[in-house]
Amino acid sequence: MSAISRPTHAMSRRGFLAALGSLAALPAFAGSTLAGSLLSREAVDGAPLFVSAYQKANGDYGVGVVDDLGQMLAEISLPARGHGIAVSPDRSRFVAFARRPGTFAVAVNPFEETRPQVITSEPGRHFYGHGCFSADGRLLYAVENDFDTARGLLGVYDTSGREIRRIGEIETGGIGPHDILLSPDGKTLIVANGGIRTHPDKGREKLNLDTMASSVVFIDRESGDIVAEHALDASLQQLSLRHMALDGQGRAWVGGQYQGPENELPPLVGIFSKDDAPQLTAIPDKTAAGLQNYIGSVTANASGDVIATSAPRGGQTLFWKAATGEFIGADIIPDGCGIAPIDQGSFLVSDGNGALSLITDPASPPEILARPPGISWDNHLFAFG
Repeated sequence: MSAISRPTHAMSRRGFLAALGSLAALPAFAGSTLAGSLLSREAVDGAPLFVSAYQKANGDYGVGVVDDLGQMLAEISLPARGHGIAVSPDRSRFVAFARRPGTFAVAVNPFEETRPQVITSEPGRHFYGHGCFSADGRLLYAVENDFDTARGLLGVYDTSGREIRRIGEIETGGIGPHDILLSPDGKTLIVANGGIRTHPDKGREKLNLDTMASSVVFIDRESGDIVAEHALDASLQQLSLRHMALDGQGRAWVGGQYQGPENELPPLVGIFSKDDAPQLTAIPDKTAAGLQNYIGSVTANASGDVIATSAPRGGQTLFWKAATGEFIGADIIPDGCGIAPIDQGSFLVSDGNGALSLITDPASPPEILARPPGISWDNHLFAFG
């Protein structure tokens, strides 16, 4: 990953932002309409935009849209903590999901004068915090828990009308589906079943660590059939597969969170494809020892040849060569978890201390671009716009 100079094209946006201010949406649950468009396409000059959930110092929750200089462009209120965000294929809207075991999601069209729309999970279900759109943007797939039976499900939502409607569901063949991707073929959904049983009556307590079994499944989105399933070896039975990203070859890179003994150092990152056996990557022992066996977010650069995986508990962001699975370095960012690509070689990283940092080379220290006052960024950051 070669060094790339800091972007400069965004400077013309500063005047616009100074005049407009950071336009915050009225609470999404008050039934209010927005006073105007959240964002102007002309004003952002085609620059990269990013979206993440956050918590404010006063305890309020929301979603923020920032640019590649870390400037906050817009804020949307949430009633509780958010987690992952599904971005539509045309980058015109997004859906923010509640953190498990939350029961709400909020759909936002930030370039239009429409109020955010609330999606509520079905009775007996809760969201797991992630979702994705179909290739045409009409359908939204949300990972869900049928918590009394511990069935992993995909809720299928039609977003083409004025109101988003739940029109069906697909079983994921496992427990605790956490993340979901749409394969480049547009026909296959990739789901990471984390393997951990939970129930909202028990909060976030993990109920089956002795018997948990994680997997990555490939699902035909039209028939709902599981066309491929990859489970881990019995020796890695307590590695929960969580967050994913696609590389340039269309393979899913998956980050794990180990629930076993703290003194063990299992592989934490794997590569999964429909037709091949999983490939588990190797982290140098010296680096692995400081990660607390926890990978937070996974993303790829614009070309898909470099993968970045955050390890917030260890305060490091790790980088991989996608073609070979080779570990190529790490940068230190305390509590850095959200990570998204800016371009071919640089990444934006958000952290729980409120900073947004630019990484252009794992051999060089990250550059803090901004630290919006009173903001603590949540786990994930997504490219948008």
